[in-house]
Amino acid sequence: MLAATFKKHILNFKRPSGTSRGVLNTKETYFLILRTDESFGVGECGLLRGLSIDDRPDYEEALKSACENLELGVNEADLYEALEESPSIQFGVETAFKSLHSKNPFVLFPSEFTHGEAAIPINGLVWMGDKVFMRQQISEKLKQGFTCIKMKIGAIDFKTEIELLKSIRSEFSASEVELRVDANGAFSPTEALEKLKILSDLQLHSIEQPIKQGQVPEMARLCEDSPLPIALDEELIGVFSEERKIKLLDTIKPQFIILKPSLIGGFCGSDTWINLAEKQNIGWWITSALESNVGLNAISQYTFTKNSKLPQGLGTGSLYTNNIDSPLEVKEGALHYNPSADWNFQF
Repeated sequence: MLAATFKKHILNFKRPSGTSRGVLNTKETYFLILRTDESFGVGECGLLRGLSIDDRPDYEEALKSACENLELGVNEADLYEALEESPSIQFGVETAFKSLHSKNPFVLFPSEFTHGEAAIPINGLVWMGDKVFMRQQISEKLKQGFTCIKMKIGAIDFKTEIELLKSIRSEFSASEVELRVDANGAFSPTEALEKLKILSDLQLHSIEQPIKQGQVPEMARLCEDSPLPIALDEELIGVFSEERKIKLLDTIKPQFIILKPSLIGGFCGSDTWINLAEKQNIGWWITSALESNVGLNAISQYTFTKNSKLPQGLGTGSLYTNNIDSPLEVKEGALHYNPSADWNFQF
């Protein structure tokens, strides 16, 4: 007999975290918990207010309905398909079942990573803020051994952001430190190309989502004309059918896509995007979407199995004052799993 429940958890940021969409102080998330007489499983439904396609007033009702269907015996595959327009719940269902059927509910993809024998290279994330705060973060990330820095831009004036990037480049060449920037759609289509040309002089790896999602012809033109590689991020949200995914990649022809399982339908959704991208020689990497360590753990283990050589965006576990204690550790610019450390999941 399967019992399915969910619990809401409000994650508190250690310090306000700035994006071009505003400043984050808290982040709500939901744990989907499955129990039988013999086992326990947990998945995280990583909702991002204002960004997730399933951010809607009846979100908890949708979660309640999913739990009721699970208890009625609806199988995982059928429920996953029925939840197509609720990708964060798809991710929760998918990971909860993997957890339920695993020997250890927190080891979903056993590998050298979960054995503590290999690590995942990640980027060091620099949040938006004033010049002093951003410079301080950059300095900290470099001291911590990161060789890939991702800087969110678009909140302070562009000239100051360029100065910050120039200051890194004056000390570290492109072969020493890889620089990525994430505009979160902050540029207008009319100014974007000019800004991309200025950024390209700094030997950046790429820019994420220079203009807002949904402007497909404009984004296609940018990807064709830009001297700086462009990575699609928010553009992938809400693109459900494989036919639409193929059309989007065919039309825009980005250099990279960025996969956030909570926003695009979990591991199945990510697998589809990866397969389609690789057919078109489009690069990709995987990022967390501010989940707790429960979701980050599942995403990290999945990511390791995909054998990507690029630094991934999985360094968000230390953002919160009340995260779930876990074996995930960031050391020397990489994410490690310490198998001797304990989980503290009490829900």
